Amino acid sequence: MSATFDLFIEEMRKEIRMLGLEELRTPDEVDKAIMSSKGTLLVFVNSTCGCAGGIAKPALTMALGEKTVPDKLTTVFAGQDREATERARSYFTNEPPSSPSFALFKDGKFINIIHRSEIERRSPEKVAEQLKSTFEAYCRE
Repeated sequence: MSATFDLFIEEMRKEIRMLGLEELRTPDEVDKAIMSSKGTLLVFVNSTCGCAGGIAKPALTMALGEKTVPDKLTTVFAGQDREATERARSYFTNEPPSSPSFALFKDGKFINIIHRSEIERRSPEKVAEQLKSTFEAYCRE
């Protein structure tokens, strides 16, 4: 890969970490995060896809500014950390691969996903509203 692309990817990683998401870069890190989670856990499947990827991160940023959010925030990077992404997807019971996407777990159990098809061709504000509604439905005591 080119040095420019590598810098682009590192900048994307940095932006997500600044939002408070923990990067899961190996299958073992994915297993540990999901299997040991208590409460709610978000797994954001990050992507370099221009259209949907350019909507997902701003939507996540908006949604995380609300009062009700998951207890733990994590991310895997599709196309970059392939093995970690595949492991995360293995927990998304009966769901096709989708990136970007947002998967929600409660006490280690998969409960909800927002697929790429629900992200692309929508505004970041509309996707943020869907995320907020999901958080309200599942992340309350």
